[in-house]
Amino acid sequence: MEPLANKIRPKTLDEFVGQKHLVGENRPLRKAIEQGHIFSLVFWGPPGVGKTTLARIYANTINAELYELSAVTAGKNDIRKIVDSPVGSSVSSPSVSSVSSPRVSKGSNSQASEDLAPQPPKVLFLDEIHRFNKAQQDFLLPYVENGELILVGATTENPSFEIISPLLSRLRVFVLEELSDDQMSEIIDRTEIKLDKNAREWLISMANGDARQAITMIENTAQLYDDVNVENLTNTLQSKFLRYDKKGEEHYNTISAFIKSMRASDANAAIYYLARMVDAGEDPKFIARRMVIFASEDIGLAQPTALVVANAVFRSVETIGLPECVLNLAHGVAYLANAKKDRSAYDAYKEAMKDVRKFGNLPIPMKLRNAPTKLMKEMGYGKDSVESSDLLPKELEGRKYLKRG
Repeated sequence: MEPLANKIRPKTLDEFVGQKHLVGENRPLRKAIEQGHIFSLVFWGPPGVGKTTLARIYANTINAELYELSAVTAGKNDIRKIVDSPVGSSVSSPSVSSVSSPRVSKGSNSQASEDLAPQPPKVLFLDEIHRFNKAQQDFLLPYVENGELILVGATTENPSFEIISPLLSRLRVFVLEELSDDQMSEIIDRTEIKLDKNAREWLISMANGDARQAITMIENTAQLYDDVNVENLTNTLQSKFLRYDKKGEEHYNTISAFIKSMRASDANAAIYYLARMVDAGEDPKFIARRMVIFASEDIGLAQPTALVVANAVFRSVETIGLPECVLNLAHGVAYLANAKKDRSAYDAYKEAMKDVRKFGNLPIPMKLRNAPTKLMKEMGYGKDSVESSDLLPKELEGRKYLKRG
């Protein structure tokens, strides 16, 4: 039976929920898709925010043959089969999923005319692209470079760390954001399964911006119980057999618990979740990167040395490796968990970004502009006297992004 998440998956950008900074009116990805631009790209963002859906919409819009691979299970042979396969043929491989897209129509002309007809591009959607090792990425590179494959990668990890430079330089990177509560609620409505207010709020909180997880929870609960309420949702969640899978839900649950434990200044819980991840074979660099992010996002100005410590831990993990680097990780986790917390810098940036997206590129005050010529100085560029109270564009005068007690 087809999963509910697949049944309600958007087919067009107008049906798509979230990522307005990319697919809203006049935003870059929407314009590229609507204008039929063909290029390789990578979607970077948390799970369940629409990476696969956008890949399918993109491939459909450019009339491409879409092939879907998971980098967890795929290899060089799977890529070779896609490249070698005639357009319109199925690829015989358990790792490859071929998704139908509109085909170029063929008339009743001769075989020579058919051969000269433009062929649909082949789009390879490679989920978890960061799981491809360097050799596999090197193998993929020439096909992307010469246009035999249009690559659409998807990753939850920073592409700068996980994708080799020659390949990354040929990809446009689109950063996807966690879905808001309102966006999650809109997606929940599309399931057409009734939830009361408490169940909806519980589900949104549990899913943590992951639409796929929310939809799956609703579907599983509806199959087991007559009512989708908080009690039944909780029972469904607890009855699931959980095991740590580096590409699955428990991976994200554990890293979430790890971060939230440090945020709550509970070093014991944070070290416990650290041990679970290490024992399950999690990449220690993945853990260390999360610690570097946490040092600025959650500790910030309260204890600036936290970033120094987190970076030192990351460097230690890189140079020492397992098993000894777990001592560096534990040391860093204990320090970060016990540090004072201050999210004001992070919150300030988010508020400033809202204004950037709302107002666009506002004119920079004349007195702050570069004045390399006499004429420009006479026009008021680079005025010597600059007051700290009037450095923002006039539309934003008085804005206070950084709020500290």
